[in-house]
Amino acid sequence: MSDDLLVPAIILASISPRRQMLLRQVGIEFDIIPPGGDEVMPVKEDFIETVVRNAKAKAVSVLSKANGRLVLGADTLVNIDGEPLGKPTNREDALRMLHRLSGSDHFVYTGIALIDPDSDFRYLDHETTKVTFRKLSDEEIEAYIRTGEPMDKAGSYGIQERGAAFISRVEGCFFNVMGLPLAKLWEALINWRKNQ
Repeated sequence: MSDDLLVPAIILASISPRRQMLLRQVGIEFDIIPPGGDEVMPVKEDFIETVVRNAKAKAVSVLSKANGRLVLGADTLVNIDGEPLGKPTNREDALRMLHRLSGSDHFVYTGIALIDPDSDFRYLDHETTKVTFRKLSDEEIEAYIRTGEPMDKAGSYGIQERGAAFISRVEGCFFNVMGLPLAKLWEALINWRKNQ
């Protein structure tokens, strides 16, 4: 599909296996350059500003190594009642997050930044998805944490893996919850192409 739009191979400024899988799913070729710098957490409730800023910072951090290729940065955060949930720092943090999400609605925000180092093209945007968790038992949460799956995911769950059993409803982009809103990315690539 990417050949039809003349989409070039890009640089992915992320080591996320989910983002890699999603790019392959839609036929976008890429190489990985791990981003530098630290992700910031939102001040007050500026989740959208935070994920867009982090996505841009990741992309910018690898521009000098991109050899003129398009660079994609992305950042995902979970928001439950104004509390940001990133990746858990340890088992206890994952336990706390999953108990917090149990039986509740939360929002997932992903910022994306697509930057062309050879021009002034910069596409910065975000996607928001509402996710509802069913009520989880303590035993379910403990068993899920023992799998190790929560440890590298914002909010401590993977919608595309075992965590799918916890989710009763998704409103918005499913792929956004995995860490890369594909429709929004495709829009960015179309916009880049129009500017060539």
